[in-house]
Amino acid sequence: MLRQRVITALVLLAILLPALFARSATPFIALSLLFIAAAAWEWARLNGVTGAAALATGALCAALCLGLWALGAVEHPLPGLWLAAGLAWVLAGAGVLARGVPGWPRLPRGLRWVMGLAILCVAWLAMAQARRIGVNFLLSAMVLVWTADVFAYFAGRALGGRLTGGRKLAPSISPGKSWEGVWGGMLGVLALATLWLWLDRAHELGAPSVYTRLYQAGPALLVGGALFLCAMSVVGDLFESLVKRSAGMKDSSQLLPGHGGVLDRIDALLPTLPLVMLLATWASGGGA
Repeated sequence: MLRQRVITALVLLAILLPALFARSATPFIALSLLFIAAAAWEWARLNGVTGAAALATGALCAALCLGLWALGAVEHPLPGLWLAAGLAWVLAGAGVLARGVPGWPRLPRGLRWVMGLAILCVAWLAMAQARRIGVNFLLSAMVLVWTADVFAYFAGRALGGRLTGGRKLAPSISPGKSWEGVWGGMLGVLALATLWLWLDRAHELGAPSVYTRLYQAGPALLVGGALFLCAMSVVGDLFESLVKRSAGMKDSSQLLPGHGGVLDRIDALLPTLPLVMLLATWASGGGA
C-alpha cells in the first residue's frame, strides 16, 4: 500500500508541478478542470447516480467550468459569488453536519446532485482565479489545508481525548477526529502563516501570499482569517466523510491508487478556496 501511495504521489507531482509553475496560468487551470470533472463523477456515484449518468455529470461539470472560463469569469473579480459561497458553506454546511449521516439521504437526490455541481464549479473557479493571481498565492492557500491536516493528525495521535475527557469532534461522521486535533491544526496554521509572512518579506516570491494580504489589512484579520480557514477545512473534510458514510463507501473512488479518489484529496479545499478569495477581496478593499 505504501509503495502504491508513493508511486501515485510521484506521478501526480510529475503532472501537476510543471503545469503549476508554467509561465502562463492556462495549463494549470485546464488540468485542474479535468480533476474537478473527475470529482463530479465521484460525487454523482456517491449520491446514487451511476453508469452513463455519472459520466455525464463529470462532462457537464467540465462544460460548466469551460463556459465560465469562456465568459471571462476567471479574469474578473467576483466578490458577490465568494460571499454567497462563504455564507452557504457556513450556514448550509453547519446544517448538513448537524443533521448527521441519516439526514443526508433524506434530501432529494436532485438537490444533492445540483449541490455537488455548484460546490465543485465554484471551487474550480476560485482555484483558477487564485492561480491567475500567482503561484505563491495559490500555494499558500493549499498548503494551509495540508498543514492543518498534518498538525491535526499528530496532535490527535498525541493528545486525542486527553483534554476533553474523551469527547470526539463528530463521532457519528468521522470517529477518529478529536477536538485536540482541530486545535493542533489551528496552531500549525498560525505557525505556517508566520513563516510565510517572513518568506514573503525575505524573498521575492511573486504575488503576495494569502497571509501577507490579510496581514496588510491588520494582524487581527490575519489571525482570525487563518483560524477561520482552518476551521472550514475541517468542515469540508467532515462534509465529504458524511456523504461517503451515507453511501457506505470508504473512498470516493479508486482513481488515485493508494489515495482513494479526487474528492478524498480536495474535500478540505472545497470550502477553503472560495473563502480565501472572499478574505483576499475584503483585505484588498473589494478587488482580489
